[in-house]
Amino acid sequence: MKYPFMTFPDETVITHSDIYTEGNTEKIKVYIEQPTDKGFADATCILPEYSWQEVHGFSEEQINSFQELIEKGVHVIYKFAKQGGFGNAANL
Repeated sequence: MKYPFMTFPDETVITHSDIYTEGNTEKIKVYIEQPTDKGFADATCILPEYSWQEVHGFSEEQINSFQELIEKGVHVIYKFAKQGGFGNAANL
């Protein structure tokens, strides 16, 4: 399941997955999508290692900015993922 996290004025959207376990590590996928003239730019960041996968249409500078934003909000992303997204976390 994907949960909304942030939407920017330029319509860039950041969503995240539920927490899942891989080996002994709890992980979350953070998805970024941005509309472009040709469709969408998109990328996936895997937490906690901040590994980037499937990066299409974003520059290295943009990915670095997104990573900085994710690093600053990682504790909130984990909290929301554990509680079933922002909507459920807000009701607790």
